[in-house]
Amino acid sequence: MSFNITLAAILLGGWLFSRIFSMLRLPNILGMVVFGILAGAFASPLIPPLLWEVEPMLKSLALVVILLRAGLGLSKATLKKTGVTALLMAVIPCLFEGAALTLLFHWMFGFDWNVSGLTAFMISAVSPAVIVPSMLNLKERGYGEQKGVPSIVLAGASVDDVLAITLFSVFLGLARTGETQVATSLLSVPLSIGGGIALGAILGWLMSAWFQKRHESLRATEKMLLLLVGAVFLVQLGEVLHSATLLGVMTVGFVLLERAEKAAHELAKKLSKVWIFAEIILFVLIGLSVDVPTALGAGLKGLAVISLGLVFRSLGVLVATMGSPLNQKERWFCVIAYLPKATVQAALGGVALQNSVAQGEVILALAVLSILFTAPLGLVGIKVFGKRLLDLPFEESQENPQ
Repeated sequence: MSFNITLAAILLGGWLFSRIFSMLRLPNILGMVVFGILAGAFASPLIPPLLWEVEPMLKSLALVVILLRAGLGLSKATLKKTGVTALLMAVIPCLFEGAALTLLFHWMFGFDWNVSGLTAFMISAVSPAVIVPSMLNLKERGYGEQKGVPSIVLAGASVDDVLAITLFSVFLGLARTGETQVATSLLSVPLSIGGGIALGAILGWLMSAWFQKRHESLRATEKMLLLLVGAVFLVQLGEVLHSATLLGVMTVGFVLLERAEKAAHELAKKLSKVWIFAEIILFVLIGLSVDVPTALGAGLKGLAVISLGLVFRSLGVLVATMGSPLNQKERWFCVIAYLPKATVQAALGGVALQNSVAQGEVILALAVLSILFTAPLGLVGIKVFGKRLLDLPFEESQENPQ
């Protein structure tokens, strides 16, 4: 099968399954993932090698689109209102789950401490590809906006990923080399976060100045093209400098909203249209990367460990929101929103095996199992409980009584 036909099949199949799942009152994203899993299971020999070569680029571009949309929806006023809670949500749940999983993998799977650590923090990362569109959908419909609940989850999840990926890299280095300079390695966490924000702020400032100066002469589509190109270059630069590129991309959108609000609203509308295609490609590719037999190889013991990790992550969310203005229903929604895993696990699941780390095949199986278990759980949870646990603004709830 040619690459062009394969890409067309991904778009058509992903769209059809998303519509079917929507009619079944299930998240449309889940339909895309299921189509990807089925296509990988039954049509894998027909997939051209070129697709796997461009897969990282396609995933990266889709993430750039959704993270720019997230940044363009985060205002300074919202961040001031949610800042402390979002910061605690970024750190505490990840560390709770990562620490618990490190102990569990050491005791139940017999991994050494370094391998346990890298596996734990690879699995503990939440999925921006699942969380960001779900939170944006709730924001657009007004749910939880009085206290900025979707914004808290958006901001917290982006840093959560940075922390998890950085700690995964630290433990991977230790597992490969036996290095013992853990304290030095951990310094890379704040440096990575600070570097990503700084790069994003610089690019956002430059683009906002350009868009303000050329607002009338540049069409919205041209602005979007320049923004996407700039964000892709930012991601590449961040990889070279080892900075938090995901956070940097979101920062670009945030700065644009603050400094060039009219252009930012134009860009948000354009990116929402591009996301229709990017969403299908991203989630079908995540499904294609799932190897069901490998996941089943992790067995019930793997599922039990992942479930216990989610318990500790949920405790971390409750601790992080303990002193916040959120009520009990909103805090439990944050617990549900922090469950899904997919993107990071799909990207990093095979890294240990590629680096000849002991138990690499088991680690890959655990990554796949975490996607199969938590992504549907989180997607359905957000879909079902978002409207039940989050309030609409008073005016809207009076106009549209449930």
